[in-house]
Amino acid sequence: METPRDQQIWRKAKKRAGFKMHLRTYLIVNTGLWLLYLATGYPNLSEAGVPWPIFPMLGWGIGLASHYFAAYGGIDENTIAQREYEKLMRQS
Repeated sequence: METPRDQQIWRKAKKRAGFKMHLRTYLIVNTGLWLLYLATGYPNLSEAGVPWPIFPMLGWGIGLASHYFAAYGGIDENTIAQREYEKLMRQS
């Protein structure tokens, strides 16, 4: 017989699992981009230039960091709402 789940913990677990899947996809795709870059003849070290795979890595990395803080950050939406509610109660 399965025990009932705590819904708040279950939501947090799903967020963390989602982040792990996002991270895995990020690593696989960006490894592929770097392999493609290397296979197509990257510029010599003497040439000035930035390797193009760095741009998708940085852009996607920002989204990945945001996903990390949403999943593992200590403050969730309910905590923030509770703080705001208490603040408004003190003001009134």
